[in-house]
Amino acid sequence: MTTHIETVIIGAGQAGLSTGHHLQRLGRDFVILDANTRIGDNWRQQWDSLRLYSPARYDGLPGLRFPAKPWSFPGKEELADYLEHYAHHFALPVRLGVRVESLDPAPDGGYQVSTSRDTYRCSNVVVATGSFGRTPSIPDLATRLDPDILQLHSSEYRRPGQLRDGPVLVVGASHSGTDIAHEVALTHRTTLAGRDCGQIPLRIETLHARLVFPLIVFAWRHVLTRRTPIGRKEMPLVRVHGGPMVRVKRSDLARRGVERVTDRVEEVVDGRPVVAGVPREVANVVWATGFRQTFDWIHLPILGEDGWPVEMRGEVEGQPGLYFCGLSFQYSFSSMMLPGIGRDAAYVADRIVDRVAGRDPAAVRRVDRAA
Repeated sequence: MTTHIETVIIGAGQAGLSTGHHLQRLGRDFVILDANTRIGDNWRQQWDSLRLYSPARYDGLPGLRFPAKPWSFPGKEELADYLEHYAHHFALPVRLGVRVESLDPAPDGGYQVSTSRDTYRCSNVVVATGSFGRTPSIPDLATRLDPDILQLHSSEYRRPGQLRDGPVLVVGASHSGTDIAHEVALTHRTTLAGRDCGQIPLRIETLHARLVFPLIVFAWRHVLTRRTPIGRKEMPLVRVHGGPMVRVKRSDLARRGVERVTDRVEEVVDGRPVVAGVPREVANVVWATGFRQTFDWIHLPILGEDGWPVEMRGEVEGQPGLYFCGLSFQYSFSSMMLPGIGRDAAYVADRIVDRVAGRDPAAVRRVDRAA
């Protein structure tokens, strides 16, 4: 069956729901498609102890505050339940259990979205499938490790009890890798390998942080942007290597006895991973190496040499009506975080309305730059 609708949003996470809310507010016709059976499942599938890095006062989506103490840091289940409540509260048209299989140009103009159930013809598509994609990025050399070594990607890791007895090597030292290494070090001898991505200097859960956090959020939203030299410098680093350590610090890792090696896993010798020239006798490897964007289901020329969509603030160059929302550094450092999602979603929704109304996108952008 083919359904005709003005806009299809792919993904019912925070970016897709926020975009839907703004389109609803503007009186537009849309549907949100998601492969999960329940809204928020992408968060429920994270490791058990995961908590947000931003206080609840900054975690609400447009139009609905987060139902927690303002300076608490919600866990993954709280966020998942909030997203589900958000969709129900605004009666957003979310269709679950619908996996998008391809996005193609429609023969008569616009776009065709083919799913596991139906086909949609639409004028606009918003791809809101996540900041970094959902395909685990694991080095090819992982296939050469001894099969007796338990290997988990960070998306598969839930708790230390999953791990086998013996040493653990965590590969990847962005915030997720450092959090996991800090946790498993309580029960396992742990080595953390990977580039130092830096750290936020303050303790985010202290009283002092309450005074400083507004300044940090301001910097994330207004200083580290694609329009500033410092933002443009940081953008490729964040997209490739991930963000800095937030909750766990270098000193925390040292206190737990984590061996910190800033080298990468170079090779495999006799089934053992080699780090800093030394084969490591480990029983477990956790690959906190992030995800890679996989857009082969989009049958349109949208990618640049770096593998990311050629877009600005979510508008795809050369493909009118095709947008992204929730990308890392879509506009600023905050674009991949709850404090920045609402602004990016509002921008994308406004551009959709401008296009439907026939307003000149270039003129709109000139006005936006002057504001």
